[in-house]
Amino acid sequence: MIKKLLIILFFPVMVQAQGTHTLNELFDSLKTHPQTIADQLDMEKALVGKRMATSNLYPNLSAFGTYDYANTPTGMLPIAPNDLLAMVKDQTVPQPFSQNIFRVGASISMPVFMKSIYTMAAKAKMMYTSAEDKMYINLLKNEAMIVSLNANLQYMEELEQALNKKRESLLKTKEIINLKVNNNRAPKSALLKINNGLNEIDLMLNNIAVKRNNAVTMIQKLTGIILDKPVEMTQTGTYQDGDLKALDPLRKKVEADRLGVKAEKEKLWPALVLHGNYNHSMANAYNNGLRINEDFGTIGLVLKIPIFTMKQYASIKKSNLMVKESENKLAEMQLDLSSQANQLQNNLKIVENQISLYQNSLKDKESLLTIAKVAYQNDRMTIEDYLKYEDDVVMEKSRLNKSIADKWQTLMKLAVIYGNNIEQIVK
Repeated sequence: MIKKLLIILFFPVMVQAQGTHTLNELFDSLKTHPQTIADQLDMEKALVGKRMATSNLYPNLSAFGTYDYANTPTGMLPIAPNDLLAMVKDQTVPQPFSQNIFRVGASISMPVFMKSIYTMAAKAKMMYTSAEDKMYINLLKNEAMIVSLNANLQYMEELEQALNKKRESLLKTKEIINLKVNNNRAPKSALLKINNGLNEIDLMLNNIAVKRNNAVTMIQKLTGIILDKPVEMTQTGTYQDGDLKALDPLRKKVEADRLGVKAEKEKLWPALVLHGNYNHSMANAYNNGLRINEDFGTIGLVLKIPIFTMKQYASIKKSNLMVKESENKLAEMQLDLSSQANQLQNNLKIVENQISLYQNSLKDKESLLTIAKVAYQNDRMTIEDYLKYEDDVVMEKSRLNKSIADKWQTLMKLAVIYGNNIEQIVK
């Protein structure tokens, strides 16, 4: 019986513990987010591109089998004139000529020197690095979004608490007003004003509930986790300025595009290719019908020199346009991020100062509200003036917590721009 009672008493606590989450848990869930998986696939595609480029350096080996029919006896392999004369003199020797010839064999080819292959492999490697950097920056963006959304949830939770505290205060004041109205010491309009204030609180709480649901839904889209309440966050560091790391994926892409132009130009260079061929021929000799088997092989180097290839010139021009397009996009993003970083750095200083000012102001307004309550209860203040003090406290708490949320958002944006490790900034 005691055991069952303990289970009943502690079950709600157990459920709440199971429903609680940490920021690291939210960050870990991003590893299975579709965008992260898409970035991983981009990396794999770039890696396959590199393998495809380097695979051109390996020999191409193929086997074949053929059957040839000719209306006149055809040679199974080249024969030196002196060898042929000896065969003609002795007809018992099967001559390697026939109308029906079966052949099996193998051929091999491989580039000995083809500069564009190495450059294409270097381009593919650069694309892989670009995809890797892109995955890191996208992960930072999602982590920053989680922190920002959670900061908004904290802000809304604090505002809800402030509004509920104001509700409690107004309900106590309403009890006092009811007594005054019943004793004809206060007009009924004072009660209407209190009720109106309570209605306004309900409306604000409804608006907060809608915004909170939107934030929870966004976090669920990113992590698959539904939060019952915001997770705890503590700032353990700050952003480190320097190079604009958010530009690294595009920088690497520009380098890859430049290598692409170089590779297209190198396709106009001479290329040295090794070719080899072996075949085993089988037939009945045309002179005496005896079965004959002959082996024949060749190996050689081929020098290919492009003289006029209009298609290649068009490919070079297209590659140059791609480089210019990427360079222009990089310059545009650099201007945008540089100005954005300067603005955010200035905003961060302003917000930090605002937080300090709001904290001091809130203490003063809470003290004034305490004085106002006593003044109203002693009939030294009107209901309108008293309600203003209630509003001032709630508004100041709202401004303070909004500034804290703004600080988190500003800090996260700077961390993404400079490519900082967000997990070292917030825990």
